[in-house]
Amino acid sequence: MCTGACAKCLGSTLIPLAVFCTLANILLFFPGGNVAEENAHITDEVWYFGGILGSGVLMIFPALVFLGLQNNDCCGCCGNRSCGKRFAMFSSIIFAAIGVLGAAYCFILSAVALNKGPKCNTGEEWTYPFQDGNYLTDYALWDKCISPDNIVLWHLSLFSLLLVMSLVQGVLCGIQVVNGLLGTLCGDCKCCGCCG
Repeated sequence: MCTGACAKCLGSTLIPLAVFCTLANILLFFPGGNVAEENAHITDEVWYFGGILGSGVLMIFPALVFLGLQNNDCCGCCGNRSCGKRFAMFSSIIFAAIGVLGAAYCFILSAVALNKGPKCNTGEEWTYPFQDGNYLTDYALWDKCISPDNIVLWHLSLFSLLLVMSLVQGVLCGIQVVNGLLGTLCGDCKCCGCCG
């Protein structure tokens, strides 16, 4: 597969993942699927916008760059027609690195949130009753959360989705780093058009 076509495939995969990560983060603002009575009732990690900024907005830039690489009609430089394509592939490495950073941000926030557990009403106060992460294997502990309904499952499902999707995004951006390096060193498999 040509490096430009590979980049286009990666870009078209990253866009739906970015949309789903953004939606998952937005849903986390509604604990248990309900409107929170106070902002203090929302898990702290939701406010860091891992799915919206890290795996959402920061992922759109690399995705759009990757999508445009196959159709890049660079004129070249110094009489070398492939020079422009190679520079475009090199610049994609920088955008892929930005994508890796965004995905890592979302991944780390999701892992911390999964370990910490949801913020919920235990009857006495709104707190984190599962700070040590033991709720992941002991379902009987889920009853500590009185409200919102199904908050543990909601929290676990959405942050797990963010964790997995950000991991996939990081891998795809890592593949583009290698693909961009190959495109920079070896060029694309098809000749680019001439400006004249």
